[in-house]
Amino acid sequence: MPRRSVPRPSVPRLPVPARAALGALPGLAAVAALALCAHDVEEAVQERVDRRSATAAARAAGTHTAPKPPIVPRSAWLPQPPPAQPPPRYDDTVVAVFVHHTDSPNAYSCAETPRIIQALHAGQTGARSWDDIGYNFLVDRCGVIYEGRAGGTDRAVTGAHTQGFNHRTTGIAAIGTFTAGVEVPRVMTDAIAALAAWKLGPSGTDPRARVRLVSSNSGSRYAVGTSADLPAVAGHGDGYMTSCPGAALSARLPEIRERAARLQHRPPDPWVRPRITP
Repeated sequence: MPRRSVPRPSVPRLPVPARAALGALPGLAAVAALALCAHDVEEAVQERVDRRSATAAARAAGTHTAPKPPIVPRSAWLPQPPPAQPPPRYDDTVVAVFVHHTDSPNAYSCAETPRIIQALHAGQTGARSWDDIGYNFLVDRCGVIYEGRAGGTDRAVTGAHTQGFNHRTTGIAAIGTFTAGVEVPRVMTDAIAALAAWKLGPSGTDPRARVRLVSSNSGSRYAVGTSADLPAVAGHGDGYMTSCPGAALSARLPEIRERAARLQHRPPDPWVRPRITP
């Protein structure tokens, strides 16, 4: 009967200096030193494996998240005393972002931004009788991000920005009008990308992906109850019959998606061509 081969246990290799030192020791001393040295090598190897595993796990855990960008609180623009309003409503998470423009003048200084947001708030809560400003966030031409709707920037606050698709989404408004031919400041698109990357991170949503959202209102592009396949970073016009956020800003959405994905530490999309600025 043939003998079965038994795999030999692997022996850790000793560093060259250690092998040379052991050669100079007599008999039993060399054996003892060899055992101690081999044990130390095994521990060092295991420590290195554990360290690499921990690093890989940490990287994997943070792969699809992005840091929170600086956000100016509501108190910077809210009229005083603040008007009474009902408590905010919340969703379980955020899986999509809708980008808007405010359709207001572009020739403003960034010091005027709080006054502009206050005017937008007054128009939406006055003439439209909304309970608060509809946008969750607003970004000015200097790339400064402002908290919009009440409820907490870290939470999935239900907005009032895209009829039919206010649940599980965040509304980001670019302050200004960005129709065809209008320049969109790079700092503004960078801020929108940073905000989108951060808000989509907890749900693990790739900003370049498409997501399924269920329409809650037939006044949108989709009848109530319809499951719509929409970009994770969408323009207002993707969910509602409107030209918002304007042709110029809409043309920048692919760039915004790709930058947001990079901020989430995702690999580049080979099909996305970089924007070339003349």
